[in-house]
Amino acid sequence: MSQAGNPRSGAPIVAERSANTSERAPEMPIRPQPEGPNLSDRNVRPTRSPVFVLGCPRSGTTVLYHMLLSAGNFAVYRAESNVLNLLGPKFGNLASARNRRRLLDSWLRSKLFRVTGLEARDIEQKIMDECRTPLDFLRITMEETARQQGVERWADCTPDHLLHIPEIHRGLPEARVIHIIRDGRDVALSYVKQNWAYPLPWDQHEHLAVAGMYWEWIVRRGREYGRRMGANYREVRFENLVEHPRQTLAELGEFIGQDLDYDRIQSAGIGSVSAPNTSFQGEAAREGFHPVARWKTKLSPQEVANFEVLVGGFLQELGYPLSSERRHGGLRALRLRSTYFPLFAAKQWLKMHSPLGRRVHTGRMEIT
Repeated sequence: MSQAGNPRSGAPIVAERSANTSERAPEMPIRPQPEGPNLSDRNVRPTRSPVFVLGCPRSGTTVLYHMLLSAGNFAVYRAESNVLNLLGPKFGNLASARNRRRLLDSWLRSKLFRVTGLEARDIEQKIMDECRTPLDFLRITMEETARQQGVERWADCTPDHLLHIPEIHRGLPEARVIHIIRDGRDVALSYVKQNWAYPLPWDQHEHLAVAGMYWEWIVRRGREYGRRMGANYREVRFENLVEHPRQTLAELGEFIGQDLDYDRIQSAGIGSVSAPNTSFQGEAAREGFHPVARWKTKLSPQEVANFEVLVGGFLQELGYPLSSERRHGGLRALRLRSTYFPLFAAKQWLKMHSPLGRRVHTGRMEIT
């Protein structure tokens, strides 16, 4: 479980475009990219590198992932795998045949297996013979899913895997990681709407603040880890994906070595490409639905000011302009930041490196 709550990735449909395209998302720093194939030739053979679409929950991982699936040549797996963040700590060292058996017994009864479309006999023996780490488990199951579907590639969109980029890079050095980043004010607003922000008992009025600090903490971690991957890491703004999808997808297609044709994606319309995965379902049915800068109408000026006092520095670092005059946060900001940032880190460490990891909640697996 994420430290700020019980997140699941997702974002609204991007087929809709902004009525005000003058407000462009801040530009991301240009990172060196490997030479890719000539994507103007539709017959070019793409690379087979796996792709990880990662980010703070509620940042748009699901919609971008469904765009990849809609583009073709990726295994269609309509779930977050939760392998590194949940199955790994839950079942312990997979070098142990006993632990592999326990993992398989649970996984084969879960939604995570059902959506692969595989039969147990397709995968069971291979896992028992070859799997030694959680990343082995993810690779083996996704490669077999891709093989059964007759496609060459697979992708993963578990948001919490953002904290596992070093593990991904060590085990799958050819993998491409796309880190999707969204305005923290919109992310925090969505967290609160989903009741995913859990402040300490004496901070029950600070749900928005805790969600914002978690956004800053995990995005900072993801960017730090991603920089170590060099050219195999790319950042993309959710706002650019929504408001300038053709250009953004073309750039991402070059990065991953896959033609991400916008018209084909819209025609296939898998998942949230055609049906918004949004916290604000009432808005999704309206004409002109637009998920960018929702905070401007959903938060009061005082809420925005209090939020920007806490995480405004990071918003500015990412290039998002503040709407209020940033002032010194005083004792409130000092207390909250000195409490929650170490708390997030401690919870993550305990989950991954202590017996407490065995107690992670498996509700997302939907075991029957």
